Amino acid sequence: MTNRAAETIFRTLLDRIVAGRMVPGEPLVEQALAEQFGVSRTPVREALHRLAQADLAERGARRAFVVRKMAPEDLSELFEASGEVESALAALAAHRMSEIERRQLQSILAEGHACDDPDAYGAINARFHDAIKTGARNAILAATLDEMSLRTLAWRAANFHSDAGRLATSRAEHRAITEAILAQDAEATRRLMRSHVASSYLVLADVLSRRQATDAPASGVASRRSTEGGAPLPW
Repeated sequence: MTNRAAETIFRTLLDRIVAGRMVPGEPLVEQALAEQFGVSRTPVREALHRLAQADLAERGARRAFVVRKMAPEDLSELFEASGEVESALAALAAHRMSEIERRQLQSILAEGHACDDPDAYGAINARFHDAIKTGARNAILAATLDEMSLRTLAWRAANFHSDAGRLATSRAEHRAITEAILAQDAEATRRLMRSHVASSYLVLADVLSRRQATDAPASGVASRRSTEGGAPLPW
């Protein structure tokens, strides 16, 4: 029961951070959250530790957790590492995916090309990457990517809201990756996947470089910006 409650709290807080309803520097008070979710402090504490492992929370004053602000250099290193691992998996998938898995990948690609909703496309994008990870058949690399994916989840979720053209470029990149996998060209697949992850980072880095430091709690209500015109980024 405790594990299930911790998972629910973690996912709820994660969604709030991604949506911008919780901003960097905002306190994550154990007792207040326990009362809000109607649980003891134990699952709340576990959920907060998971957020910290995902680099979405950190210890603030008096060792209490607060929503973390990601520095540009941290984000760069995180996406670089993720790109290297995912490109290795993609290269393996080019040789190891079964015919059924290749057809499923093509089906997911078609769904993505027919989708213009950023949230729905985000889910399709996750399925596309999961299909390649599964097709690589390397449990250790897959587990490493899963750990990194937890840390990049919030940033990737915001990716398709941040740039009006990102859906189109992502579709094109997915098509190129799929074609390389179908051709069983491991090196081309590796290169294209690495470039694909880098493109996601560059979109976020561009927005981050233009974002004013208005997310601290001291900024008041203005920090809880509206999602009108696109979902805000979690920083």
